[in-house]
Amino acid sequence: MATILETTVELKSSPGKFLDMFIGKQQFEVSSICPSYIQGCELREGEMGQVGSIVVWRYVHGKWGGKNDNGDDRLNRSGEQPGDVQVTSKEGDVGSVAHWHFQYVKINEKVADPESLLQFAVEVSKEIDAHLFSW
Repeated sequence: MATILETTVELKSSPGKFLDMFIGKQQFEVSSICPSYIQGCELREGEMGQVGSIVVWRYVHGKWGGKNDNGDDRLNRSGEQPGDVQVTSKEGDVGSVAHWHFQYVKINEKVADPESLLQFAVEVSKEIDAHLFSW
């Protein structure tokens, strides 16, 4: 059975600018904005920023627990990815709110929940937001 982990991050940047860093044509800039977390991304199929494209992200997460886990995520823009982010404008205020959502299935009960992904999403979101808001 799938389990869901969620977290929310307050942003100063607009939803469009923030999302464009992950699903738009500016994906390649993320590794220069937060190199300690994101090492890069590679377009494997389709056109960058288009529905149906497949992008492989190279990242490090888990250092909050004393370990460095390298991971590759294949994000299929058709909606088949196990994690996603929704960004909405704040009502009556400048900025937006990012809601990260990760769905996973444990191999067995001895495996810990991937809670380091939540902290990873928060830290990456904050670094990207600071970069976007400084423009």
